[in-house]
Amino acid sequence: MDIAKLIKDLRESTGMSRKEFSEHTGIPVRTLEDWEAGRRTPPEYIPRLLAYQIKFEGILRKNKEENDTLVEKQDGRRNVSIIQDADGNNIVIINDIRFKGKRSIDWKDVREYLKSYVGEFYMIAATNDLVYIGADLPKEYSGSNYTNSLKGANAKAKANAATGIPEMIEISVGKHFRENREKKHKRDAKNGWYRYDSRFALPVYDDKGELERYNIFHASMLVRHSNDGKLYLYDVIDIKKETSNSLGE
Repeated sequence: MDIAKLIKDLRESTGMSRKEFSEHTGIPVRTLEDWEAGRRTPPEYIPRLLAYQIKFEGILRKNKEENDTLVEKQDGRRNVSIIQDADGNNIVIINDIRFKGKRSIDWKDVREYLKSYVGEFYMIAATNDLVYIGADLPKEYSGSNYTNSLKGANAKAKANAATGIPEMIEISVGKHFRENREKKHKRDAKNGWYRYDSRFALPVYDDKGELERYNIFHASMLVRHSNDGKLYLYDVIDIKKETSNSLGE
């Protein structure tokens, strides 16, 4: 991981100069210059701290205020949390079923929902990798060959996993790389592909509408490494229910 580039990307995502960023974070301008140039190496927690400040302490990107407001409103409607299982592994708990389709999922609704994430970024806690949400995610997530192959419970699981994407990125582990061999991705995945493992859980209700348990699912977060040097979430694939695990039984 290139910490110097990561810190520069974090600052530039706010649209601020080094001086402005220094005033908001309390980090001296000279220190920022040294970190971004790679002359000094900051403590490992610094990128994570900066990402937190940017997202939750009011350091907003100047050119995306309208979209930030949309995301803030959306987050207010999300009912998502992170817990640990008996082995200490993280699980994203998605407490509300947003996409219910009795016979099939309306993927257009999922696509529209995902559009409010575009331009956001989330940090993977295990690696400090910064993962961006690009304009291609809504269409790919809702209309990929993998998505079109899903039926029943797996389709419902992927649709509703959309509400937990920020947390699913943050708890991802097991980074795996492969080279890009597809001509159509020679630019947007010029530097290859990464897969990370993540987990989420969805509620199961009985006939009376009472919560019975949560079913746990494994998912692979497919990330492209673009020619601009940034990581972008491309799709969430390989969604499988963990048959030996559930919460609340």
